[in-house]
Amino acid sequence: MATAEATDLTPVLEALADPTRRMVVEALGRGPRRAGELAATAAVSPPSMSRHLRVLLAAGLVADERPSSDARTRVFRLRPESVVGLRAWLDQLQAEWDEHLQSFKRHVEQDARG
Repeated sequence: MATAEATDLTPVLEALADPTRRMVVEALGRGPRRAGELAATAAVSPPSMSRHLRVLLAAGLVADERPSSDARTRVFRLRPESVVGLRAWLDQLQAEWDEHLQSFKRHVEQDARG
């Protein structure tokens, strides 16, 4: 069976294990946002959102930028390329399960005939 060892998916999976962080990823999927907007969307305090954003940044799921118009403001955006490894791993798992199911189906059909 496929493993996550080829590309260590642990930071991404751990970051996405939290429902608030998944909500942040979904919100950022609709476009870049400031931390305050994300905190309001997720109904968490700004310090709590800051902790969630640090985890997402460390996992490489999001990036932050400082607009030239206001260097004090940070805008967060989703890094879609960060889930390429996760998608490849899930696709491999799906392919293996599909093969197992096809093999089982052939076995059952063979038994039924015979």
